[in-house]
Amino acid sequence: MTLTISHTAADGTLIDGTSRGDGSGDVLAAHGWRWFRSIGFWGIRSSRDRAPKVRLIELTAEALRASGFDVEIDIDSTARPTAEVEADRIDRQVARVEALELKAGRRSEQAESAWEAEQRAAAQLPPGGEPIKIGHHSEGRHRRALEKVHQRLGQAVSAEGDAKEARRRAEAAAVTTAARYSPVTVKNRIDKMHAEQRADQRELDGHERTLFVVRGVKQIEKFPPAEGTYRQSLITRIAERAEQITYWEGIRAQQIASGQANNFGPETIAKGDLVRCSGAWYPVVRVNKKSVTVPARIGGDWTDTIPYHKLAGHRQAKKAETASASSSSIKEVRS
Repeated sequence: MTLTISHTAADGTLIDGTSRGDGSGDVLAAHGWRWFRSIGFWGIRSSRDRAPKVRLIELTAEALRASGFDVEIDIDSTARPTAEVEADRIDRQVARVEALELKAGRRSEQAESAWEAEQRAAAQLPPGGEPIKIGHHSEGRHRRALEKVHQRLGQAVSAEGDAKEARRRAEAAAVTTAARYSPVTVKNRIDKMHAEQRADQRELDGHERTLFVVRGVKQIEKFPPAEGTYRQSLITRIAERAEQITYWEGIRAQQIASGQANNFGPETIAKGDLVRCSGAWYPVVRVNKKSVTVPARIGGDWTDTIPYHKLAGHRQAKKAETASASSSSIKEVRS
């Protein structure tokens, strides 16, 4: 039998040609592959729109060949545009929510039927909680009736639990996309990708770092520029990530334009202003490049820093004083 291990950005890493009972499943499971029932293929989990795990693929192919299979490998490492990836992700998430909601509905119906069956079974028991009459001709019938009640009760409780779990998973899946596109998450993702770009660029160009200083003399460790296949993989990764950064920066620009995200920075906030975070206002002690310094947010004699993108509001010092004075006047009038 010939098996084909393939990898594409859209489908991830899958293997074609397996069949139930041919022995391939044991080999694949031992190497961390997973059976995807929805599509009827073995595959590597979370491999869609990721770089192929070439070493794992090669080890799996070797193990399958040792078990008597012919194995072909077809790897396409071409990445998809980020907009296409995100649209596909959202479609899958919508389908997942719908499937879980349908499952929750089925389980609820099963639970309702099971509860009704439990009530019918309970109605067959002797009235008044009569105990089992040991040795009486009714003993067997009584025990079977009790067993039936217990069985129906277990089915009802199990189905009700399954329905609640499916409903919980549906609710969690429904908010996943919104959480992924929340302004703070988007900005954090952009910052992380920029940091990864800088790290990869250092590897590509070569760099050095100071290990320690002895009597004013720096002890430096030098790293040469990347070479060979590693260099090529860095170039590919940097190019793919640059396209992703462009996409997410476009999303952030839209959020700023629509008012979903703020665009605060050292140019818009000054020392003495008030900033809002997590429902509370804090005076600005110092303005930094990427954050503001405020008094301790939980009380104390230290200071805390808050990144600009996590701020939910801003008042300039003069406006803050005016608002405070107005609030004091209102309190005096009321008193």
